[in-house]
Amino acid sequence: MKNIGIITSGGDCGGLNGVIKGAALTALNKGMTAWIVPNGYAGLYNLVDLKDLCKLTKERLEEIDVFLAGSEAGNSRVKVSKIKDENKYERIKQGLKKFQLDALVIAGGDDTGSVVADLAGQGIPCVHAPKTMDLDLMPYSVGGDSTINRIAQAVWDLRTTGRTHNRIIVLEVFGRYAGHTALRGGVAADADAVLIPEIPVDFDALYGHLKSIFIERIERSDVRAGHAMVVVAEGLRDASGNELVDMSSPPDSFGHRKLMGAGRYVVKQIEDRIKADPEIKEFMKRTGQFVEGVYEIPEVREIRPSHLVRCGFTSAVDANFGLEVGAGAIELIVSGVFGVTVVSYRSGKIEYMPVVEAIVQRLVDITDVAFFESLGVSFGRLRQPVQVSKEQVGGKPVRVF
Repeated sequence: MKNIGIITSGGDCGGLNGVIKGAALTALNKGMTAWIVPNGYAGLYNLVDLKDLCKLTKERLEEIDVFLAGSEAGNSRVKVSKIKDENKYERIKQGLKKFQLDALVIAGGDDTGSVVADLAGQGIPCVHAPKTMDLDLMPYSVGGDSTINRIAQAVWDLRTTGRTHNRIIVLEVFGRYAGHTALRGGVAADADAVLIPEIPVDFDALYGHLKSIFIERIERSDVRAGHAMVVVAEGLRDASGNELVDMSSPPDSFGHRKLMGAGRYVVKQIEDRIKADPEIKEFMKRTGQFVEGVYEIPEVREIRPSHLVRCGFTSAVDANFGLEVGAGAIELIVSGVFGVTVVSYRSGKIEYMPVVEAIVQRLVDITDVAFFESLGVSFGRLRQPVQVSKEQVGGKPVRVF
């Protein structure tokens, strides 16, 4: 192995530059050369037509800051098997041959990982570095911790707006199928409710919780100020368990359609209940807020930080983990191990698993939800009791990531 191509694919997030730098520096230490294959799988498919590639020399690597989110290599959302070209795999192999690339390090999530498995099955040597801010792969993935911190900061910051205007604020964040980052970010910033795809919402239960907290905060305040904060994952499901999908939108190459807007949906559900609640008018009068025809009910506002929770800076956890799995990927390539996902590289030991197993979706454990409910967080359902058996107490310590 002399030349290694590095690809980042899917959505941007924290930790990707760590993967690039960890892989490239390890390659250099072993007498190999690393090259960027730009713009994800689109770049890989068009590699044969490119005039040159970026060589990751030590000097060029100094320009890549692992503390920055995003990817110096660029990303795209392209599923190779869906490309309408019968010779697509041969075209990719010709591109690799043109630049004498012996193997690929590919960072990405479940969609990206499925393509890694596809390419490996076509005889293209590649190793997968786990990346997804949704944290729904089996191993930990770069991007997760950075996003949790960004969400928590947004929730915390919006308290000032909520309290100034006595508003209920609904913050919609990423998480189409799994609510890990909404849960951890919301809980870390003391959100009053967290709504995740794993739990269909009972809006009557949610409203009762928010109403109680909101009224209590304002009435006990000496300046009659208060707020309520809801964090909702974009993949929220209605009471019947149905995804809020815009069926008029075309699916992308991985079959995903656009979502209709979980935040707006939640705002509408809360507003409808506020308007129908006769106790709200008396509350507004009691706290000196009521102005007939002008200001009769509290405001409910939707905020969508969108890509702000995945851009900017990488957390220290993701910077470290990115370097580890990038380096681990090169070590596996040198050992002739392909078609796998790097899980960790610590204490001189590399842990990995078949990529087809790594990309199996991991959802939020409902037992964790019950625990946080016991601490006062609503998940849009009636509170469930926490039950811990004797068999669950004790055991050996495990790593957080």
